[in-house]
Amino acid sequence: MNQTDLEQGYDVHRFGHEREPVIVIDGFSGWTDGLIKAGRSAQYEQVTGYPGIRANIEPKGYVSQADKAPLLAAALREEFGFSQMKFESCSFSIVTLRPEELSPAQRIPHFDEARAHVVAIVHYLSARAESGTAFYRHRRTGFETITPERLDDYERAKKTDDADFGEAAAQYQRGDSERYELIGEVEAKPDRLIAYRGRQLHSGNILSVPAPDRAVTEGRLTVTGFILGA
Repeated sequence: MNQTDLEQGYDVHRFGHEREPVIVIDGFSGWTDGLIKAGRSAQYEQVTGYPGIRANIEPKGYVSQADKAPLLAAALREEFGFSQMKFESCSFSIVTLRPEELSPAQRIPHFDEARAHVVAIVHYLSARAESGTAFYRHRRTGFETITPERLDDYERAKKTDDADFGEAAAQYQRGDSERYELIGEVEAKPDRLIAYRGRQLHSGNILSVPAPDRAVTEGRLTVTGFILGA
């Protein structure tokens, strides 16, 4: 795949001061209806830390059926410098917790993994444009990514935030707050996949949560996962 193919096949956003790449691939799977049907009939479980439910997917089967899996691999090589890569995990994911049920950590942007070789993916299946993924800068530290070297400073700064501002309000992060500044976002679109380093501070734009008995059939359905690169 040559450079022209890459440029035509995916977009890259570089938000904020640190300019971390966020890869965007539209029409990733080419079989959205089949994935939605599978996701709406999957067997879900509550997951510690995630504000909702997940159902594991076999990564090889998921990737092998995706039209643009080779493009994703090429983009990861080009943007992150990976020569080897593998899926660590992959699952259907649906947000189900109401704002008042969120833990303090779930009310603010988060990072998934401080190490640079871990890339998160979000594959939107049934989501409104405004329910995509947003990226943030922590105001007190100026951090947009949390690296191993920044972990201790970031944790201390969050405690100072709590002392100054009190506990974060019981709501999903959306836009600016006294703690975090929005630096960019990617709209959701059926069959759009985004990939970004797990160390970036980010949050899903959660507009509403359906009643528990309708979560699987009506909730914001995505495929989420982690890719390890080398």
